[in-house]
Amino acid sequence: MATKAKTADARIKVRKVTNIHSNWSSQGELADGKFSFQLILDNGAEEALVMPTNEDSDVLMDLFDASSELYFDTERRVIIFNGVSASG
Repeated sequence: MATKAKTADARIKVRKVTNIHSNWSSQGELADGKFSFQLILDNGAEEALVMPTNEDSDVLMDLFDASSELYFDTERRVIIFNGVSASG
C-alpha cells in the first residue's frame, strides 16, 4: 500500500507552496550577496530551491506578497502566482 501512495505522490507535478524560507549569503567583501528561496510544498511533502538574481529576488518578493496563493510546477520548475492584486 505504501508503494501505491509513493507512486501517486510522485505523479503530482503541481504543488501548493505552503511556506517560503528566504536566505541571503555573503559572497565576500564589496561583492553582491546571493539570495535563495526554499519553497515548502504541500506542507512538507516536497521542497524546491529557487536561486534568482538579486533583481529577480526583488520582483519575486513583490509577487509573493501580492498573490493569494502560490503553486510550483515541479517538472517545469515554474512558480505560479494565483490571485495577484496590485497594491496601491
